[in-house]
Amino acid sequence: MTLRFGSREVDAVLFDLDDVLVPLHSTAMWQWAWHPQGPVLGERRVHAALRRSLRAWDRRRWQGLTGKLPPADLDALREHLAENLVAIAGHPLPPQESDAVVRRMLRPAGEVERYADAMRLIERLGSGGTRWGIATPLPAESARWFLHRSGIPESSLVGTGDPPGPSVPDRAAFRAAAEKLGAPLERTAFVGDLFWSDVRAAARAGLAALLLDRYDAWPKVQAGRLTSLDAFEATLAAGDAPTSSEETSPP
Repeated sequence: MTLRFGSREVDAVLFDLDDVLVPLHSTAMWQWAWHPQGPVLGERRVHAALRRSLRAWDRRRWQGLTGKLPPADLDALREHLAENLVAIAGHPLPPQESDAVVRRMLRPAGEVERYADAMRLIERLGSGGTRWGIATPLPAESARWFLHRSGIPESSLVGTGDPPGPSVPDRAAFRAAAEKLGAPLERTAFVGDLFWSDVRAAARAGLAALLLDRYDAWPKVQAGRLTSLDAFEATLAAGDAPTSSEETSPP
């Protein structure tokens, strides 16, 4: 099955992993990693903290991509998760407790929730013969752990954050991931959950890029934005790259 992105044809689809196929920045994940026995975290407080955190992480990754800061590596990811924990808790935690929570976030135990809309899209792509894979900046160990726990085939992983090779959002990493799917960049679509460092970076690399905004972090993004993967085909066919009336230039 060949998909369309406006007048372009798309033969393969690349997915980011966390918050696209499986949850990472969700209340349930933070509840399990920090207070599995309670008290229950407030949904409104966590949601507000997550929206701010995702936008800050997006800026950090973009600055790493554009050379304003060093690339956002695993240490930067751990720092981001620790800062998110502070925002959720409302106060700093002892380093030992914070480190333990971050470790659990990157290596969940038990079954990992799967987004139902993601599984439906994967089934549609598979039944139509469309190639798909996952390119994530998460370290390979964490990515495989999430996939194993969620039941998504580990063979779908075509790019991780492990050195020495580049990782997304680097242009070379997008190219390498597309090559593993057997498709040129211009005939590959990418679905990410961050505005600048996912979809803008992918579009700059030549991919058809869509923003999956599950946490309503970019409500002013109009074209190319979806809140459920059930709308993937229709949003892709519209052929509009994500644009925002709120953010007209990179942070």
